[in-house]
Amino acid sequence: MAKISAIVITYNEAANITECLESLKWCDEIIVIDSASSDNTCELAREFTNNITITGNLPYGEKRNIGIEKASFEWILWIDADERISPELKEEISALINGHNGLNPKHEAYLVNRRSFFINKFIKHSGWYPDFTLRLFKRSAGIRFDSLLVHEKAVYNGSTGRLKHDILHYTDRDFEHYINKLNNYTSLSAEELKAKGKKASFFDIIFRPAFAFFKMYFLKLGILDGYTGLVLCSLSSVHVMTKYSKLYLMNKSKLNN
Repeated sequence: MAKISAIVITYNEAANITECLESLKWCDEIIVIDSASSDNTCELAREFTNNITITGNLPYGEKRNIGIEKASFEWILWIDADERISPELKEEISALINGHNGLNPKHEAYLVNRRSFFINKFIKHSGWYPDFTLRLFKRSAGIRFDSLLVHEKAVYNGSTGRLKHDILHYTDRDFEHYINKLNNYTSLSAEELKAKGKKASFFDIIFRPAFAFFKMYFLKLGILDGYTGLVLCSLSSVHVMTKYSKLYLMNKSKLNN
């Protein structure tokens, strides 16, 4: 039987970690890379694994790379603490890596579709679904993640397959959580743009948010997600406006200094 290592990155995920790791109990090894949580995330995680590494404030990609280095087995599965492996996806992965049910691992890496829950429902449109990301791969494929502050990407040029079943992503269960995450992510994104020498213009602050809403709500059919879709698309435009407003203020502060 092929064995598999699961990697989870955490920071103050006490509200999520138990359900996340419960969905990974079938894996042969669970590795938790924690960013010095101030809540009881690690205490809860130890009910499932003792393979816990505490890191400093590193980019997410670097934390994932640490997890890969610590993996003992050939197959690696990574998910975030606010995600769950559904029973259907578990069965599909197990069958694939072991060559059961007519499935054979023809690729060294596989994309998994992510179905995201926003406030009160799973989103089916709005550019949020389908959302395929690389989650399952062989250690021997040599995959590593870049060091972007937000939305790190896997560095891999080989062939990839796609799995049929979804990861369940409980990204924003309430409005307060979304606003806190918006503040954090827009700051990181603005810092990343500033480091690249980017500047924010009147166009960026006024028209980029408007286009973001139009794209998500109409072109990506967010209108079919009902009232929740309207809220999501509206808040996403606020996200864009906030990011470029912060970039503008960062550059202005630099000039004043």
